[in-house]
Amino acid sequence: MSIASLNPYTGRTERQFDAFSWAQTEQIVGEVHAAFAEWRTTSFEHRAQLMHRAADLLRERAGELARLMAIEMGKPLADGRAEANKCALCCDFYADRAAEFLADEFIETEAERSFIAYEPLGAVLAVMPWNFPFWQVVRFAAPALMAGNVGLLKHASNVPQCALALEQIFHDAGFPPATFRTLLIGSDLVDKLIADDRVVAVTLTGSEPAGAAVAATAGKHIKKTVLELGGSDAFVVLADADLPLAAKTAAQARMINSGQSCIAAKRFIVEKPVIKEFIALMKEHLQVLHYGDPLEEGTDYGPLARPDLADELTQQVEDSVKQGAKVELAGGQPEVGSAQFDPMILSNVQPGQRAYTEEFFGPVALVLEARDADDAIRLANDSRFGLGGSVWTRDVQRGEQLARRVQAGAVFVNSLVKSSPEMPFGGIKKSGYGRELSHLGIREFVNQKTVWVA
Repeated sequence: MSIASLNPYTGRTERQFDAFSWAQTEQIVGEVHAAFAEWRTTSFEHRAQLMHRAADLLRERAGELARLMAIEMGKPLADGRAEANKCALCCDFYADRAAEFLADEFIETEAERSFIAYEPLGAVLAVMPWNFPFWQVVRFAAPALMAGNVGLLKHASNVPQCALALEQIFHDAGFPPATFRTLLIGSDLVDKLIADDRVVAVTLTGSEPAGAAVAATAGKHIKKTVLELGGSDAFVVLADADLPLAAKTAAQARMINSGQSCIAAKRFIVEKPVIKEFIALMKEHLQVLHYGDPLEEGTDYGPLARPDLADELTQQVEDSVKQGAKVELAGGQPEVGSAQFDPMILSNVQPGQRAYTEEFFGPVALVLEARDADDAIRLANDSRFGLGGSVWTRDVQRGEQLARRVQAGAVFVNSLVKSSPEMPFGGIKKSGYGRELSHLGIREFVNQKTVWVA
């Protein structure tokens, strides 16, 4: 079996790698497991020094990493550089805060001394997607390594160069090689990895089916998991919103990573009095965006990561239109088998349509009409997903009250939904469980041990 870098813009295979055999994989698992015994004893100060160096290397190599992202999954260079710099920010954040986040927490009890100690677990397996090939990994790796854990990365098979480049950054930063290893393997070996007693926990970012499969295997072997799965984020626009700002942000939110983001706004729920104006304004912003080669600086958005993803999105759109959705902005694929997918807007999205129930992982904006604010919240929550969402209104106090009613892991008022190291990230319902980032993220894969001294 080979693992290939296939450029979605040109269709050319850039590089091919032989997939690791199980024997190779098992040897690496053994090395990583052995490295944990020493790594867990290192000080926070030592780990922080290396993690800050990794942050420096991410910034120094941002151009090189952006080029790899452009070649392997179609991300424009400017977006790739921003992703690399965001990873550096995350590394610095945990380098500076890990000791504080994992300090003994003293609890007043009848004991002479009682406290919670936060101790590393061992080798954590990360099963990661292609859409943010560095950020998705770093937000697991930085807290895991700073906590004293060691990491195994099974990345998406279409971004092997990105996976190897990140491994190289950690090694060049001075981390012992076996504390973080990339496994060039197919999904067929994931179950065997999870079953291995030397792997103590699993984190996955990906699809519902992938999450369900990993959780089932991990459950069978009684191992902790964190799952960040799909999303169909609601972007709620009330009649009193700043419509020009909301529409401009809506277009930006829908086009993040060419629409291939779990927390990209997907369902635009707009109060009836302003829905026509909102659609017209968002349409203007989407129409001026330039599609092109992600390696060219002037490109606003590139291709989807693979042609089959564009084919599937086209089918979702066509089925939804047959079921009654209305095309407000015609874009989509120029032809079947092309990875290009231009922005689209669908309105009259109703129950019974694929557009109403499914996640559209690409640049298709789905517009739903709400009678009033209460109806808008009802529509926002009528989804099996619960990752992120936003509420747009000039009445900030009311916006905060409504945000509390949205069933999601994160809700933003008058702002683009985004992830940042300071705040926890994750979902509810079919969007998964557990949290990444913030102090909650670093405490997911540690033993929260009670110590009682009489």
